[in-house]
Amino acid sequence: MSSLSDVGNLMHLYLDEIDPGKGTDAPEFLILASAQLLLQKGERNWIPVIIKEIGEDKYEVIGNSFIYAVAEEAGLEKIWCIIAEDDEDTAKISRVLAGEEIPKINLSKASRDEIASALQYLVERPGSALKGIKLSVATNRIDEAPRQYWKSLNEITKLKCAISRGKKLDMLKQVFYLTPQPLPDVITDPALLNSMTAAELKKMAKKRDITGYSKLKKPELVDLLRQSPD
Repeated sequence: MSSLSDVGNLMHLYLDEIDPGKGTDAPEFLILASAQLLLQKGERNWIPVIIKEIGEDKYEVIGNSFIYAVAEEAGLEKIWCIIAEDDEDTAKISRVLAGEEIPKINLSKASRDEIASALQYLVERPGSALKGIKLSVATNRIDEAPRQYWKSLNEITKLKCAISRGKKLDMLKQVFYLTPQPLPDVITDPALLNSMTAAELKKMAKKRDITGYSKLKKPELVDLLRQSPD
């Protein structure tokens, strides 16, 4: 049985000691063709499989699942592996670095360049639902929005940047996540006020002890709340 000192080590292990874990979504053709090449070129997986220990002489793949599938198809008895720590963060970064999982960035804090890069990646994907959007417009409107307070990516659909609910918004959920800050008690920023619903604005007016707001429409509520409190 391996010990903590084995973490990070390159080891040559029997394939039947290793569980495939989540496996790979790679097409069967790629697995079969790669297995044939592997058999022709020395039967060594020069890129190791990333595994974690799950028992005595028992392991599970957490990264480079494609390589494991190729080695299994090729009928290799042993494969080269790197032992990783047994925690979800390690498994996640292993899948990301192996190209098996798309990394996400925090839209609450992302820079303009990060937003532009993520959108460009999505636009260039085969069959992308975002191909029709104007990248610079979408980037600017998302960057300028009060996204640090967003609780949902649905707010993007309100920015008039050709990103609507459905396939377009679902694509954005592949690369962005949010860590929203609590709303301040007093808000005067017009961009943030405009991102709120009329009901939320009225609730804020009530909290600030403002009178005469009940019959006001959203634009009027925004103008009212933009005024700094006395």
